Amino acid sequence: MNASYEWLKAFVPTNATPVGLRDLLTAHTATVEDLVPLRADLAPIVIARVVEAGRHPDSDHLWLTKVDAGGGELLEVVCGAPNVTAGSLYPFAAVGTTMPNGIKIERRKIRGIVSNGMLCSAKELLLGENHEGILELDLDAAPGTRFLTAMPVGDTQLVIDVGPNRSDLQSHLGIARELAAITGVPWRLPDIPGLGPPTTAPKAASGKGATAGTDVRVDEDTRTRRYMAAVIRGVTIGPSADWLVKRLASVGVRSINNVVDATNYVLHELGQPVHAFDLAKLSGGVVVRRAHAREQLVTLDGVARSLPSDAVVIADATRAHAVAGVMGGKDSEVTHATRDLLIEVACFDAKLTRAARRALALSTDASYRFERGVDPAIGPVALDRVVRLITSLAGGSLADAPVDVASPAAKPLEITLRAARAAKVLGVDVLVDDIRRYLSAAGFEVVSHSPREVTVRVPTWRNDVHGEVDLIEEVARFHGYDRFPDEIRPYCPSTTRDDPMWGVAACVRSTLSGLGVHEARPMPFVAGADDTHVRLGNPLSENEAYLRGRVLESLARRAEHNLAHRVGDVRLFEIGSVFRKTSTAMPAEELRVGVVLMGQRRPPHFSEPQPPNVDAWDVKAMAETVARAAFPGAVVTLSPASAELWDIEVAGRAVGSAGRLVLDAPVWAAPAFGIEISLSEMATIAPAPRGQHRYIEGAVSAGTGPVSIAGVMSVAGMGVVVPKFKALPSMPSAEFDLALLVPQPLTVADVERVIREAAGELLESLVLFDEYTGSGVSAGHRSLAWRLTFRHPERTLRDKEIDGRRTKILRALEEELNVRQRTT
Repeated sequence: MNASYEWLKAFVPTNATPVGLRDLLTAHTATVEDLVPLRADLAPIVIARVVEAGRHPDSDHLWLTKVDAGGGELLEVVCGAPNVTAGSLYPFAAVGTTMPNGIKIERRKIRGIVSNGMLCSAKELLLGENHEGILELDLDAAPGTRFLTAMPVGDTQLVIDVGPNRSDLQSHLGIARELAAITGVPWRLPDIPGLGPPTTAPKAASGKGATAGTDVRVDEDTRTRRYMAAVIRGVTIGPSADWLVKRLASVGVRSINNVVDATNYVLHELGQPVHAFDLAKLSGGVVVRRAHAREQLVTLDGVARSLPSDAVVIADATRAHAVAGVMGGKDSEVTHATRDLLIEVACFDAKLTRAARRALALSTDASYRFERGVDPAIGPVALDRVVRLITSLAGGSLADAPVDVASPAAKPLEITLRAARAAKVLGVDVLVDDIRRYLSAAGFEVVSHSPREVTVRVPTWRNDVHGEVDLIEEVARFHGYDRFPDEIRPYCPSTTRDDPMWGVAACVRSTLSGLGVHEARPMPFVAGADDTHVRLGNPLSENEAYLRGRVLESLARRAEHNLAHRVGDVRLFEIGSVFRKTSTAMPAEELRVGVVLMGQRRPPHFSEPQPPNVDAWDVKAMAETVARAAFPGAVVTLSPASAELWDIEVAGRAVGSAGRLVLDAPVWAAPAFGIEISLSEMATIAPAPRGQHRYIEGAVSAGTGPVSIAGVMSVAGMGVVVPKFKALPSMPSAEFDLALLVPQPLTVADVERVIREAAGELLESLVLFDEYTGSGVSAGHRSLAWRLTFRHPERTLRDKEIDGRRTKILRALEEELNVRQRTT
């Protein structure tokens, strides 16, 4: 959701800065992911004072000025504006500045005198059309002050991460309600220049109605909760007013014409999609119905689309003109020839809208909101708003009272919140008066209250609130999450034992983590190479539309991803579900562990610069270890199935396999090996005697010391250590080796400290790989060799940069430690 700071301030008058609004919304409502200055092109412009101004000696219309731009010296600037005066403040663009119109300011000679910058007019800053004189500023600011700091000319766009459950936040009205609840400042609809008086109240109808001679019918099977229509006659289509163009641009919407812009304005202001039809192109009224078999429609984007049979369409007596809640049709589009309009404000069914949008592979601002739920009560406000806005921008008049074809309104939901229940869930006591105040501010109508509970009526726009726990969440966020205690409080462990599969998985995870294998958590979706895979009914992507049959299918793709980034040492495991087809509709699910190993057996060391690669025997040994961890006390055997492939058996039952793994790998990659074991087979194999497997038979007893599970969390003393995720690098690395003559008393740590300090932040790794004493090395010294790897996170390093760092490192080593590079 993109919101405009200035637009929100028009709703809720507040002195809060964009950063202040960001912090309030993030703390209480939804995360504001970014603040985007919309006039960032004015960032280089500063405030300057003209200290001296006089006529140019070689021109009768140019001025020669001396300007204080805050740099400590006066700049000579040639200016052609007639209104420049000494002592006044003006916007100033220094040499090197790129202006909003794309022109770069350069130092140049004008009539024999060098001009060092430019005093700017409003038009040059795209702040108006006045180009005759420079923009004189009436403010108190020191020379050198940033123009945007001194002059609030730039709006700021707030990029808000709104969850799918909060459909009410998909508008400035929704965000304004939240700000009003947080700050206590009442909200109001923004004033619009030239807006006329309120329109005539709509005529209520059931099933069908009419306005200005245009019949409107809504079929029951469309599940449309509300359909409102108004006819405006005598409009003139043209460009929008400047204020409207800027308002739409502030949320990333391009201006089209005054009528379409008015509908888009109401969409982003109130969250209610609005559509305008050219009334002359509708024949025989309007019908909201299901699409006919093989019916087609050319949508506004110019694409001819075959309509799905369950889609809801807006049609006239002959054909469809729009897909309800998704997009209008080309045939009834508003053009410059349009004179009469039919304005539609509706509340379409969320599920049917989503089905039509998916079938047509078409997503719009309107469908995004209808799918999440539009407030049916906002319709009359939106219709009045858009009619008054269109008539003020495009002329014309409302031909008749609008028609409102609506289903009976649902009874408002009433929920009782118990203070004791809120205290139990939140862990702190919240006063009933505070609960009532929080909920009232959020728009909930208090029906009754007592010292122990509050009963409220849920507003129509909060379709995400269904029960008491939802109200508790409202209380928590307005109370402030930062006000809740963060200490660990005592609790009673459950008497219910953990599921055996959880215990087996925990033991296997701990074992593999101890062996230095990293856990992966990929999604269980694959491309599905054959018909043994189970297809998803609603896949996230057609590229991965099937459930996997083996864990190694997912891990193999992860290994290939590493290889694509030139990472050849891969040690990954996953504990997850696999699926196979059954005779029923639901597939069978099975828990398995998969392991992928490839690359060097251990990290390089100066005693072993080139460790051997993992081979089949390493994988066989690890398979035995994992199987024994999963089936403690049982007999584990590995039987050769073919070359470099073993079948894993436990107590005589086949549970998996281990061996060579085929990857889409580059030629330099080492062989890959995989292990896959079914953990679900544990239920069919006799368990170990009681006490042998503590993960299954009972929890770890108190007082046993720090516990570490899968390297995910280590609790020791007062601290909790959680590893941080770091993305794989996307830029190539640059490596070089340094062989150094190091005096015997000097430690490796001292040398590495100097290297790291001199190498800087781009040094990714420093590995000692060789030690040599003997011929060619002077007495009292030894030869040590390091491999240095550099990498920039955003670009490829140049040879000059690497050579420069090598020179800097060698100079630092010689100056601080008397360590020199070995040359022979």
